[in-house]
Amino acid sequence: MSFYLSKLKSVDIQSKGSRNLGASNAMILMGWKAGILVALHDAGKALLAVILARLIFPDFPYIGAAAGVASVLGHIFPFYLKFKGGKGFASFIGMTLALNWKYALVLIVIIALLTLITDYIVVGTATAVTLTPIYLGIAEHNFIVPAIICIATAVIIYKHRDNFVRIYKGTEIGLRSANRGDHRV
Repeated sequence: MSFYLSKLKSVDIQSKGSRNLGASNAMILMGWKAGILVALHDAGKALLAVILARLIFPDFPYIGAAAGVASVLGHIFPFYLKFKGGKGFASFIGMTLALNWKYALVLIVIIALLTLITDYIVVGTATAVTLTPIYLGIAEHNFIVPAIICIATAVIIYKHRDNFVRIYKGTEIGLRSANRGDHRV
């Protein structure tokens, strides 16, 4: 979605900001409306993947988690964009909404609070992807769903490593500066 939206707005999203096709970079470069649109699309595709997998294969108890992780990884590594996509967080939230919507709603509030308090979206991201397999393991009383989700968690944390380096160096774009439009093209 962000790739096509950036083409419509004549913004080279793959060479500016964090240079990825995720909702955060879309928001930083094209404004909050674009960021929300991209986030909803990216979350929606993972949510739909989980729901459809469960409907098509109801006898496979872990198919929802597997489909969700596949959707997250497909977002991060899309073959049609030379394996250069987003960082997967919005898709991770969509997957989580489909797996346990009550937990996901609480998680969204936690993410929003952490982002507002720290000024960095990545703090909420790292917290959410770390807490989710732990919570679902406890809630589901097994380790298979969390083990499947840990695949997405590990990749998302790895994809955000540069954000943490920029926070340490003081060069990460904070939410407040992004909303002022200081970093838009």
